[in-house]
Amino acid sequence: MKGYIQVYTGDGKGKTTASLGLALRAAGAGLKVFIGQFIKMGDFSEIKALARFSDLITVEQFGKGHFIKGKPSDEDIEAGAKGLKRIETIFLENTHDVVIMEEVNVAVKLGIFSVQTLLELMDKKTDNVELVLTGRGAHEKIIEKADLVTEMKLIKHYYQKGVKARVGIEK
Repeated sequence: MKGYIQVYTGDGKGKTTASLGLALRAAGAGLKVFIGQFIKMGDFSEIKALARFSDLITVEQFGKGHFIKGKPSDEDIEAGAKGLKRIETIFLENTHDVVIMEEVNVAVKLGIFSVQTLLELMDKKTDNVELVLTGRGAHEKIIEKADLVTEMKLIKHYYQKGVKARVGIEK
């Protein structure tokens, strides 16, 4: 099966949810999925749920588990580089059918690595791999290179009324 490049971006809720839905659909079809979570680190609800599908879905985190304000730390940059190297290895080994790079667009926007570095990694994707890039603020060059781009548009969100992220819904 030919694999394409998908981008889920925008300021609305649902980018991670969409990518996880795709991961479940792929696993249901017997496809192997790798999810690399950039910036994130922690025991989120999706990590617990996806552990039930560990024979088909692998999740690894490449973040330090904190919000990055301003310039990323050396540790943030190292974690991002580790994630990129891991994705490159997966492409070279050709072991997974779907590769999801969660919050990778944000990592580029924050300067954890350059858009050029991400574009070069995208070029290493084999033809049979479906690649999904998530995160708000996708760079124009990433959008241009993608085969499918979905923008989640914020119209209304209860966060604006002070509702904090809820376990099982947002985290």
